[in-house]
Amino acid sequence: MEEEQELIGLQEGNTISAAEKGGAEVAASKLELTVDEVVEDYIGSFGFSQLLHVLLVSLAWIFDSQNTLATIFSDAQPSAWRCKTSSSSNVNIILNGSSSSSSSFSSSFCLENNGGKGSVDGSVCGLAAGTWEWVGGSTSSTIAEWNLICDRKFLPAIPASLFFLGSLLGSAFFGRVADKWLGRKKAVMLSCIFTSATSFLTSLSPNIWIYALLRFANGFARSGIGICCLVLATEAVGRKWRGQVGQYGFFFFSAGFLSLPLIAYPTRTSWRTLYKILSLFPFCYATLLLPFVSESPRWLLVMGRSGEALDVLKKFARLNGKKLPTNLTLANPSAAKTGSNNSDNKNESLWGTKWAAKRLIMVMAAGFGVGFVYYGIQLNVENLNFNLYFSVALNALMEIPAVVIGTVLLSFTNRRLLFSRSAYVAGSASILCTLFSNNNNKEKGGGSWPQLIIEGVGFMAASTAFDVMYIYCVELFPTNVRNIAVSFLRQALMLGASVSPLLVVVGRMSPSLSFLVFGALSIFSGVLSLWLPETKNAPLYETLKQQEEEEEKQKCLEAAASDSVFELGMETN
Repeated sequence: MEEEQELIGLQEGNTISAAEKGGAEVAASKLELTVDEVVEDYIGSFGFSQLLHVLLVSLAWIFDSQNTLATIFSDAQPSAWRCKTSSSSNVNIILNGSSSSSSSFSSSFCLENNGGKGSVDGSVCGLAAGTWEWVGGSTSSTIAEWNLICDRKFLPAIPASLFFLGSLLGSAFFGRVADKWLGRKKAVMLSCIFTSATSFLTSLSPNIWIYALLRFANGFARSGIGICCLVLATEAVGRKWRGQVGQYGFFFFSAGFLSLPLIAYPTRTSWRTLYKILSLFPFCYATLLLPFVSESPRWLLVMGRSGEALDVLKKFARLNGKKLPTNLTLANPSAAKTGSNNSDNKNESLWGTKWAAKRLIMVMAAGFGVGFVYYGIQLNVENLNFNLYFSVALNALMEIPAVVIGTVLLSFTNRRLLFSRSAYVAGSASILCTLFSNNNNKEKGGGSWPQLIIEGVGFMAASTAFDVMYIYCVELFPTNVRNIAVSFLRQALMLGASVSPLLVVVGRMSPSLSFLVFGALSIFSGVLSLWLPETKNAPLYETLKQQEEEEEKQKCLEAAASDSVFELGMETN
């Protein structure tokens, strides 16, 4: 009997053990983690796979900056003209020299005197056609080729303004298709291919109007690069690395800016060649490098493609020398906590959610001022009265410390504080530039070194504010509308940028006025940011509903903690 009882007890123990084991297996099979948890706990916040991913994605920013700022050289006002005579000792007339006392010159005057110093309006405008020529040749810029001077002097602002207006509309288009249909990776590919095509077609422009139309198309095409690359890079890393990773793109944007003088100088006699060269880079990138980039696992999850999202995460883990649990499944936190489904996630409206709409309006208002100042200062370098290639290279070099400073400060500084202080510095520097206006220096034919230095510092601060605003926007909105939100910020930036070329043309007559307006708008943007919430170390939410609930919960916890501290202080007293 005792043996039978022992045998029965052993069988029961085995049965219990098997049941416990089966229960554990069932529990293990239901291991559900969010993308954040998988990245932080199993893949690594920022390993080799994410570094490679971010670098490949961020390379596209080079073409973004090249196509954006190419007009600095292609639409530059030629520096000198000369009379056409049989004499071999033609005198070059510097456009930014002192004005002649006569309001115009006749053709005979030019031929008899072989030129004389004078501004465009005071000299060339009074000469008969065919009696003078540009020193650098008629194909050195669009202004030289199509004689966009005198009564046509405001026409060069049209292509630049239309480029940024195209970017505004393109940002809305690419932001929506990247969130709702194509995804981040395919949107970048589409943008790169269109950018290459429109850049090449621009080089074939027969007149200023076709040129302006193609610049509009080029602006529309390139707008998908920046917003989609930024989101695609930041969605693959842990929360503490988002700020630094976002700066990678801006570093490559600076690299593209810095490469422009190196490309433009050898092609200084042909603006068309410049655009043909620039058209090659995005096409090669889209066909040779972009296929190796992975889609955002967050976007795939929100779109209901959890299997593909898990495959991307497994790839990241493998390249980092790690392995994900075989029983891992991805959880959609919004579905668990709010009862929503993937269809609801796709249909959530950014403007239909009150708190998100208010936040976005504030972001766009601040972005308008930043875009106006950031792009305006770059285009305004011709009014500094220094060598154009030197001035552009200096501004490009100032972007590098701006990226480094932003990267370091974003690791421990609040986003809102860093953005507002950078905007204040940029605004103050721009206003200080008015004290060293080039109005008098133009007459002497020389630039103001103090103004150039202050302008460089101001541009560095504007660059920092510009970069931080993008990172800030990424963290202010959830995954299912993040690309759209960043695209709206981009639209605001481009709207500000589209107005800046007009101010640059005005700056040719009054540099102090242009810098004063830049300064005022920059400070205004810094003030607006004070009404935005702080996002440092905050999680990236997946849906609008989830973010609203979590932020409300966080506010309640902070209020309760504040009340507890107050009550404790009262009891102590």
